[in-house]
Amino acid sequence: MWLTAGGAAAAAARLIRAGRPPRWLGELALGLVAAVLFGVVATALDFGGWKEPDWRAGLFALFGASAILGLARLPRMRR
Repeated sequence: MWLTAGGAAAAAARLIRAGRPPRWLGELALGLVAAVLFGVVATALDFGGWKEPDWRAGLFALFGASAILGLARLPRMRR
């Protein structure tokens, strides 16, 4: 579920042109890594986890990966 959330965040980020990098693979990798890290944090916060999928952990991973992707685009937005 976490990887799906990271992939969805990267796909949604590709729809927005502002600050978009020319290659999509780096953005996808960043989204996946961020989603896994936020999924681990969700497990530590005790909603969802390794043994049982929980929609709250999926949303946490999706929103966290989206935030990281937005922060990664921020330096390219300066003109």
